[in-house]
Amino acid sequence: MSNVILGKNQYGKAEVRVVRVKRDTDRHEIADLNVTSQLRGDFETVHTEGDNAHCLPTDTQKNTVFAFAKKGISSPEDFLLGLAEHFTSGWDWITGGRWEAEQYSWDRILVNGEEHDHSFVRNGSETRTAVVVGDGDTRTVIGGLHSLTVLKSTGSEFVGYEKDKYTTLPEATDRILATDVAVRWRYNTTDLDWNATYDSVKALLLEGFAEKHSTALQQTLFQMGEKVLNAHPEIDELKFSMPNKHHFVVDLEPFGLENPNEVFFAADRPYGLIEATVQREGAALDEKAWEGIAGFC
Repeated sequence: MSNVILGKNQYGKAEVRVVRVKRDTDRHEIADLNVTSQLRGDFETVHTEGDNAHCLPTDTQKNTVFAFAKKGISSPEDFLLGLAEHFTSGWDWITGGRWEAEQYSWDRILVNGEEHDHSFVRNGSETRTAVVVGDGDTRTVIGGLHSLTVLKSTGSEFVGYEKDKYTTLPEATDRILATDVAVRWRYNTTDLDWNATYDSVKALLLEGFAEKHSTALQQTLFQMGEKVLNAHPEIDELKFSMPNKHHFVVDLEPFGLENPNEVFFAADRPYGLIEATVQREGAALDEKAWEGIAGFC
């Protein structure tokens, strides 16, 4: 007799790259997603006995992504909700799952100042993310983005911090503040205009970063989250992971030059890493929905 049992498990197809071109008019539209599908349910005997009767192949999940793309991709959230409904309603032993997508943006190329109908250039800004977690009939949607690089050339300081015998960092009353914003936010509804809400959240995050004097990246992070929650009652919490992209003033004195905060060395590592959750007071927490999302506290 073995005293070993199967714990939590899920399986599926990761990073299915699907591009959908909408070409019903001469002016084409592109939806570009990287989709992961993972199923949860009664897969005990698949693991413990090698009985695959309850195993829907990962290849089938990949093919389902492509087939659903044929129907159209209005938003990553709606696309994932459709996958969740398909898998949980089609097999009684599939009780839930986790579906995730990254969306890559393309801008139209300008020709003679006009947007071209079917030629695009990859947008170098942030990557949009979405996660749908299914548990029985319950659906939880988590929006987000990463690689949103922002910088303010003044309006930031860092003073009054704890110092000990190992502290060498000088206080700065006027410094560059720069970071790559990675953030995910949990919705308390599944009935939204996902694209409009995403655009609004992104704009609010940028405003929150820019509009107030910063005494620390932690303070700025909180202001960004607070601004979103005050404007969007359909969002209960945001989880941030933001590196402090340090910029150090270069000493130009050896060359007989002054440097009044004009020339900096942009260091890529090591870096401060600031992570925090900003949540609505009194809102129900949903730790289960965050399972499998790494890099956020």
